[in-house]
Amino acid sequence: QVQLVESGGGLVQAGESLRLSCAASGIIFRTNYMAWYRQAPGKQRELVANIINGGSTMYALSVKGRFTISRDNAKNTVYLQMNSLKPEDTAVYYCNAHMVLPGQIRGMDYWGKGTLVTVSL
Repeated sequence: QVQLVESGGGLVQAGESLRLSCAASGIIFRTNYMAWYRQAPGKQRELVANIINGGSTMYALSVKGRFTISRDNAKNTVYLQMNSLKPEDTAVYYCNAHMVLPGQIRGMDYWGKGTLVTVSL
């Protein structure tokens, strides 16, 4: 069974940093891309950043220049370094990965359960 487990959330003050981690466990043939989403109270879930095979990255405009997504392929782990955090970054952050399991032709999207990031003034 494949699982994504996030860690690293917490309560910080504006201007501080946090590093989120998401590790994929299970028997995985290939991971096509990994991403971070977030959902603030009363808002829709939004894409924060993603990283595809080969290392290309994409960021939401609201976090560009402050957040950095990276990936350790050997560990099937994706990270989100968040600097200069703002109160509006407060949200539950979810890890997402498109993975192909042994025997599958097409991959599927998998989601973690989320980790809460709270940024206070």
